[in-house]
Amino acid sequence: MKSLYKQAQSRIPATISLPATWLRSYEEFVTKNASQVSQIESALRSLSYIIPGRFRESELASESLHASLLLLSHYHTTLFSPPPRPSPHNRYTRFWSKSSPLYARVSLLLRTIQYTELLCEMCAKRHSEKLRWRLVVALELVKAVCRFIILRVTGGRMGVSPPVAEREGVVPPESGGDASGDEEDEGRGKEWQMPRTGMRLPALPPPSGASITNFLSHRVISADEIKSAHRLMRRLTSLQGQIAEAMWIVRPLVYALAMQRLRGNKRDWRPWVLGLTVELAARGLGTFLLGLSALLQGKVIWGNARVLPTFADRVQKPRRWIQGFAERLKGKPLLDMLSAVVEDYDFLWDEYYFSTATM
Repeated sequence: MKSLYKQAQSRIPATISLPATWLRSYEEFVTKNASQVSQIESALRSLSYIIPGRFRESELASESLHASLLLLSHYHTTLFSPPPRPSPHNRYTRFWSKSSPLYARVSLLLRTIQYTELLCEMCAKRHSEKLRWRLVVALELVKAVCRFIILRVTGGRMGVSPPVAEREGVVPPESGGDASGDEEDEGRGKEWQMPRTGMRLPALPPPSGASITNFLSHRVISADEIKSAHRLMRRLTSLQGQIAEAMWIVRPLVYALAMQRLRGNKRDWRPWVLGLTVELAARGLGTFLLGLSALLQGKVIWGNARVLPTFADRVQKPRRWIQGFAERLKGKPLLDMLSAVVEDYDFLWDEYYFSTATM
């Protein structure tokens, strides 16, 4: 009996360490097969796009799959090696994630909420409409608090979307992130080593116009690449700029509170007018900030994207055009699938708040 007890006691540490061992093995597998993993993710994500509401309650299953894939893809992105020349957005977000643990945690929380908010709304709506709008307001409040924390941590700099680094491309682990083009890979064995310093110079491409242009374009340094990562976004030193950013952050929360008060009545214009007024006021106060950096260009584009679906909810004519277009495609080969997808997404846009949320 004692021998069995000793054997069981000796196996406890090994059993406890098994999850960590499995996790390391999984991370090593993902890193070594980065391209195949990315292709599988893309295929599964496309499947979740195609069947949002084809069968009863399938939108919940489809959104569960979609949210799980987004979370898993983000985890895989943290495992992949960054490219040799990352985008300004990724340089900026990686800098703050490494220099501030609080930024890393808050940005991860914000991104996780953005991935799962629609799924949470679907689950809450199946319980009651009142619970649904309470959840919507709570999530918008948490997101606003996260954005204010990021604004504070970054020293008063405008927030970027998404607040975490995105996947730009898969760098094979054996390349070490030094590959800059097919021409350089082909000529890697013909590199010339300088006799005095020992430095290696890459082989020149074949003498053709296109290859030389590609060879030189990989080595052109832009102004954003010269700047330090934290200087890619200018600080909001003026009171006007800080108020404009604060109004931009609370804009979704104001709209959600107005919709909760009206129990989601989409025919009422007041929430839409209130949200649009806050947005235009923020734009008017922060006009001088536009154009400071390439990181801000997406902010203007995606801010307007929220206006179109909410406007279509109140003006029924565009909705009838979309529904009529889907009806005309029914019964036609291949186009019938497009008609089903349009109808399914029209249902999602009409029934759920977060299906058209952009922040």
